[in-house]
Amino acid sequence: MGVAIPAPQGLEELKVRRNLLEDLALKILFVQGESTLKDLAEKMRLSLPILEEIFQRLRKEALCEVKGLTGSVYRIDTTSLGKGRALELLSLSQYAGPAPVSLSDYVSRVVSQTVMKADVRPAQIERAFQHLVLADQTLTQLGTAVVSGTSIFLYGPTGTGKTAMAESLPAIYEDQVWIPYAIEIDGQIITIYDAVVHERIDRKVSPEDDQRWVLCRRPRVMAGGELTIEMLELQFNPVTKFYAAPLQLRANNGVLIIDDFGRQRMRPEEMLNRWIVPLDRRVDYLTLVGGKKFEVPFDLLVVFATNLDPRELTDEAFLRRIHNKIKVGYVAPEQFHEISRGVCQQLGLGYNAAAIDHLIEVLNKELKQPLRACYPRDVIHQIFWAATYQGKRPQLEPETVAHACRNYFLPPE
Repeated sequence: MGVAIPAPQGLEELKVRRNLLEDLALKILFVQGESTLKDLAEKMRLSLPILEEIFQRLRKEALCEVKGLTGSVYRIDTTSLGKGRALELLSLSQYAGPAPVSLSDYVSRVVSQTVMKADVRPAQIERAFQHLVLADQTLTQLGTAVVSGTSIFLYGPTGTGKTAMAESLPAIYEDQVWIPYAIEIDGQIITIYDAVVHERIDRKVSPEDDQRWVLCRRPRVMAGGELTIEMLELQFNPVTKFYAAPLQLRANNGVLIIDDFGRQRMRPEEMLNRWIVPLDRRVDYLTLVGGKKFEVPFDLLVVFATNLDPRELTDEAFLRRIHNKIKVGYVAPEQFHEISRGVCQQLGLGYNAAAIDHLIEVLNKELKQPLRACYPRDVIHQIFWAATYQGKRPQLEPETVAHACRNYFLPPE
């Protein structure tokens, strides 16, 4: 379990502009209506002493007021002047969520929980990839690459398991990291925590914790053919007028998988040129709409998976920056049997070695196909689907294998 981050007790400890926090409190109060200071503190993820200080300043400026008591708790709301001011602020930025952390605090936290210092041992590698049939040499290569915390090129023919391997990499890590809801740069808000990407750890939250941070498993972000160059830059929403973090910022301290590399909606050299410096120096440079540039850590294990020849995708200068290159090839007959046995076990299907021998023979002699790691799963699923349609109990036999092959494969030319 990650060590809790102590909650700041004063505005100066937040290292975020005071007026930004006051504006944020006013917007939230306007949006949610009459509230208590405790409710407002929970919404902003700040300590009650800080909210009391913010409230007193807003009250002094006649922007909010005490509306009454619920027991011993004050109820507060915006004044007419405060409502007008809140509407002006919302026209500039509709962000009304947890208070952001400072860029300096974010950088320090990313550095302290760097992916390059994650404790990874052979037992973790074996556990993460136990559902795949991989050679010991491949497991060693993967473990070495993960320990480096830098980048991996998984390449080889289609259907050999590169994507499955890439998707399994995040399971290696057994520790947690802190992700902020948002960060503040030059008065602008950039949201980072994403419930779709970040897997939150259930834990008891104490008032002494800095609740602007969320404890998560190391992130796993995956992009495929839909990836564009714009997704690697800050995403400014012209309606809400605040930013969403690009893929690599959301993946910090974790894994970023670029699947089917070379088939994105941009030329490979565009991405490679964009990431030459980040991959080499472990820092990235982002730009706000006004033109201000700032530096952030590029602390992630980047995994490129492709069935294209890496030499045809990029030049030697970029390949040099990809420190780990792992070729994923076809499987041997013994591995093919082992993969088939695992698929049968998952589907509750009895295993028949003779039927798989027949499949191997059909692939080699009739279809002139190599033994790809995906074929056992795909062919056996065909058998399962056909039996389901016919209302029969699926059986792995040479006859059902032959029928499945006719459905799945194109006839040889």
